[in-house]
Amino acid sequence: MNDDDYSATELGSHWFEGPLPEPTPDRVEGEVLRFGPGVTAIAARRAENTPTAAQIWHGTLPGAPPPPPPRPRSWWPWRYVPAALVLVAVLAFLAWREYGPRAAVRSVAVTAPGPSLGCDGTANVVGVVRTDGRPGTLTYHWERSDGTRSAPLRETLARGQEEARLHLLWTFHGPGSHQAVARLVITSPTPHTAEGAFTYRCG
Repeated sequence: MNDDDYSATELGSHWFEGPLPEPTPDRVEGEVLRFGPGVTAIAARRAENTPTAAQIWHGTLPGAPPPPPPRPRSWWPWRYVPAALVLVAVLAFLAWREYGPRAAVRSVAVTAPGPSLGCDGTANVVGVVRTDGRPGTLTYHWERSDGTRSAPLRETLARGQEEARLHLLWTFHGPGSHQAVARLVITSPTPHTAEGAFTYRCG
Protein backbone atom coordinates (compact mmCIF):
# COMPACT_ATOMS: atom_id res chain seq x y z
CA MET A 1 0.00 0.00 0.00
CA ASN A 2 1.28 3.39 -0.90
CA ASP A 3 1.79 6.01 1.80
CA ASP A 4 -0.39 8.37 -0.17
CA ASP A 5 -3.32 5.96 0.17
CA TYR A 6 -2.99 5.75 3.99
CA SER A 7 -5.75 7.41 5.96
CA ALA A 8 -5.53 7.53 9.75
CA THR A 9 -9.22 8.32 9.92
CA GLU A 10 -10.21 5.31 7.93
CA LEU A 11 -7.84 3.07 9.92
CA GLY A 12 -9.24 4.30 13.27
CA SER A 13 -12.81 3.97 12.14
CA HIS A 14 -12.40 0.59 10.63
CA TRP A 15 -9.97 -1.21 12.96
CA PHE A 16 -10.08 0.48 16.37
CA GLU A 17 -12.41 -1.07 18.87
CA GLY A 18 -12.30 -0.09 22.53
CA PRO A 19 -13.88 -1.97 25.44
CA LEU A 20 -17.63 -2.19 25.27
CA PRO A 21 -19.46 0.22 27.61
CA GLU A 22 -20.82 -1.29 30.74
CA PRO A 23 -24.55 -2.08 30.56
CA THR A 24 -26.70 0.42 32.39
CA PRO A 25 -28.67 -1.22 35.19
CA ASP A 26 -32.46 -1.24 34.82
CA ARG A 27 -34.50 0.55 37.62
CA VAL A 28 -37.72 -1.05 38.66
CA GLU A 29 -40.31 -0.13 41.31
CA GLY A 30 -38.94 -0.39 44.78
CA GLU A 31 -35.40 0.42 43.76
CA VAL A 32 -34.54 -3.24 42.92
CA LEU A 33 -31.62 -3.28 40.46
CA ARG A 34 -31.01 -6.00 37.93
CA PHE A 35 -27.73 -6.34 36.06
CA GLY A 36 -26.67 -8.10 32.94
CA PRO A 37 -23.33 -9.71 32.20
CA GLY A 38 -20.25 -7.80 33.12
CA VAL A 39 -21.47 -6.17 36.33
CA THR A 40 -18.77 -4.12 37.92
CA ALA A 41 -17.94 -4.15 41.61
CA ILE A 42 -19.24 -0.57 41.98
CA ALA A 43 -22.64 -1.50 40.51
CA ALA A 44 -22.89 -4.53 42.77
CA ARG A 45 -22.21 -2.41 45.84
CA ARG A 46 -24.90 0.01 44.71
CA ALA A 47 -27.35 -2.87 44.51
CA GLU A 48 -26.46 -4.03 48.02
CA ASN A 49 -27.03 -0.53 49.48
CA THR A 50 -30.31 0.09 47.64
CA PRO A 51 -33.45 -0.61 49.74
CA THR A 52 -35.99 -3.06 48.43
CA ALA A 53 -39.69 -2.45 47.95
CA ALA A 54 -40.44 -4.32 51.17
CA GLN A 55 -37.99 -2.08 53.01
CA ILE A 56 -39.42 1.13 51.55
CA TRP A 57 -43.14 0.42 52.08
CA HIS A 58 -43.02 -0.91 55.62
CA GLY A 59 -44.68 2.13 57.24
CA THR A 60 -47.91 4.07 56.81
CA LEU A 61 -48.68 5.23 53.30
CA PRO A 62 -48.36 8.98 52.78
CA GLY A 63 -51.69 10.68 53.39
CA ALA A 64 -53.29 7.62 55.00
CA PRO A 65 -54.89 8.19 58.43
CA PRO A 66 -53.04 6.63 61.36
CA PRO A 67 -54.49 3.39 62.71
CA PRO A 68 -56.99 3.90 65.54
CA PRO A 69 -55.58 3.44 69.03
CA PRO A 70 -56.51 0.18 70.73
CA ARG A 71 -59.67 0.41 72.79
CA PRO A 72 -58.89 0.36 76.50
CA ARG A 73 -60.05 -2.67 78.36
CA SER A 74 -62.94 -2.12 80.67
CA TRP A 75 -61.61 -1.85 84.22
CA TRP A 76 -64.93 -2.49 85.98
CA PRO A 77 -65.08 -6.06 87.26
CA TRP A 78 -68.63 -6.87 86.22
CA ARG A 79 -68.67 -10.03 88.26
CA TYR A 80 -68.76 -7.88 91.40
CA VAL A 81 -71.90 -5.97 90.40
CA PRO A 82 -74.38 -8.21 92.32
CA ALA A 83 -72.32 -8.00 95.50
CA ALA A 84 -72.02 -4.23 95.10
CA LEU A 85 -75.80 -3.91 94.71
CA VAL A 86 -76.39 -5.96 97.85
CA LEU A 87 -73.91 -3.79 99.78
CA VAL A 88 -75.61 -0.60 98.60
CA ALA A 89 -79.02 -1.97 99.63
CA VAL A 90 -77.74 -2.88 103.11
CA LEU A 91 -76.15 0.54 103.58
CA ALA A 92 -79.34 2.26 102.43
CA PHE A 93 -81.39 0.24 104.91
CA LEU A 94 -79.04 1.04 107.79
CA ALA A 95 -79.07 4.73 106.87
CA TRP A 96 -82.86 4.74 106.70
CA ARG A 97 -83.10 2.99 110.05
CA GLU A 98 -80.64 5.39 111.66
CA TYR A 99 -81.56 8.66 109.97
CA GLY A 100 -85.00 7.90 108.60
CA PRO A 101 -88.37 8.71 110.18
CA ARG A 102 -88.17 9.54 113.85
CA ALA A 103 -90.17 8.13 116.76
CA ALA A 104 -93.90 8.71 116.73
CA VAL A 105 -95.85 9.35 119.96
CA ARG A 106 -98.92 7.13 120.34
CA SER A 107 -100.26 8.24 123.73
CA VAL A 108 -99.44 10.40 126.77
CA ALA A 109 -100.79 10.00 130.30
CA VAL A 110 -99.99 11.67 133.67
CA THR A 111 -100.33 9.88 137.02
CA ALA A 112 -100.49 11.76 140.38
CA PRO A 113 -99.18 10.20 143.62
CA GLY A 114 -102.66 9.92 145.15
CA PRO A 115 -105.79 11.96 145.90
CA SER A 116 -104.05 14.09 148.54
CA LEU A 117 -100.63 15.08 149.84
CA GLY A 118 -99.82 15.83 153.53
CA CYS A 119 -97.78 18.57 155.14
CA ASP A 120 -94.39 19.35 153.69
CA GLY A 121 -94.73 16.53 151.24
CA THR A 122 -93.23 16.03 147.75
CA ALA A 123 -95.43 14.73 144.99
CA ASN A 124 -93.89 12.48 142.34
CA VAL A 125 -95.95 13.14 139.23
CA VAL A 126 -95.22 10.66 136.41
CA GLY A 127 -95.89 11.19 132.76
CA VAL A 128 -96.01 8.02 130.63
CA VAL A 129 -95.30 8.48 126.92
CA ARG A 130 -95.86 5.53 124.59
CA THR A 131 -94.14 5.47 121.19
CA ASP A 132 -93.80 3.19 118.14
CA GLY A 133 -90.35 1.93 119.21
CA ARG A 134 -88.27 3.92 116.72
CA PRO A 135 -85.31 5.95 117.98
CA GLY A 136 -85.60 9.67 118.48
CA THR A 137 -85.84 12.48 120.99
CA LEU A 138 -88.82 13.75 122.94
CA THR A 139 -88.95 17.47 123.62
CA TYR A 140 -91.31 18.48 126.43
CA HIS A 141 -91.94 20.70 129.48
CA TRP A 142 -94.09 20.70 132.62
CA GLU A 143 -96.68 23.32 133.54
CA ARG A 144 -97.94 23.64 137.12
CA SER A 145 -101.19 25.15 138.42
CA ASP A 146 -99.26 27.60 140.64
CA GLY A 147 -98.21 29.44 137.44
CA THR A 148 -94.72 28.01 137.07
CA ARG A 149 -93.28 26.25 134.05
CA SER A 150 -90.15 24.16 133.58
CA ALA A 151 -87.46 24.78 131.02
CA PRO A 152 -87.56 22.75 127.76
CA LEU A 153 -86.47 19.18 128.50
CA ARG A 154 -85.39 16.29 126.27
CA GLU A 155 -85.61 12.53 126.55
CA THR A 156 -83.67 10.26 124.19
CA LEU A 157 -85.47 7.16 122.98
CA ALA A 158 -83.48 4.06 122.02
CA ARG A 159 -84.51 1.73 119.25
CA GLY A 160 -87.16 -0.67 120.48
CA GLN A 161 -88.05 1.54 123.45
CA GLU A 162 -91.83 1.92 123.35
CA GLU A 163 -92.32 3.77 126.63
CA ALA A 164 -90.72 6.75 128.37
CA ARG A 165 -91.50 7.72 131.99
CA LEU A 166 -91.03 11.43 132.78
CA HIS A 167 -91.04 12.61 136.41
CA LEU A 168 -92.00 15.90 138.03
CA LEU A 169 -91.15 16.36 141.72
CA TRP A 170 -93.41 18.99 143.27
CA THR A 171 -92.68 19.93 146.91
CA PHE A 172 -95.04 21.79 149.30
CA HIS A 173 -94.31 23.54 152.63
CA GLY A 174 -96.46 25.02 155.39
CA PRO A 175 -100.09 24.83 156.37
CA GLY A 176 -102.90 25.27 153.90
CA SER A 177 -104.44 23.49 150.96
CA HIS A 178 -103.98 23.62 147.22
CA GLN A 179 -105.67 21.89 144.33
CA ALA A 180 -102.59 20.96 142.33
CA VAL A 181 -102.62 20.22 138.60
CA ALA A 182 -99.52 19.13 136.68
CA ARG A 183 -99.63 19.24 132.88
CA LEU A 184 -97.14 17.46 130.60
CA VAL A 185 -96.72 19.12 127.21
CA ILE A 186 -94.93 17.19 124.43
CA THR A 187 -93.73 19.56 121.72
CA SER A 188 -91.88 17.11 119.41
CA PRO A 189 -91.88 14.93 117.47
CA THR A 190 -95.62 15.67 117.56
CA PRO A 191 -97.61 17.83 120.02
CA HIS A 192 -99.40 16.00 122.86
CA THR A 193 -100.73 17.10 126.25
CA ALA A 194 -101.86 15.26 129.39
CA GLU A 195 -102.38 16.28 133.03
CA GLY A 196 -102.86 14.85 136.49
CA ALA A 197 -104.35 16.37 139.68
CA PHE A 198 -104.05 15.92 143.45
CA THR A 199 -104.78 17.98 146.62
CA TYR A 200 -102.29 19.33 149.13
CA ARG A 201 -103.66 19.64 152.67
CA CYS A 202 -101.86 20.71 155.83
CA GLY A 203 -103.28 22.14 159.09
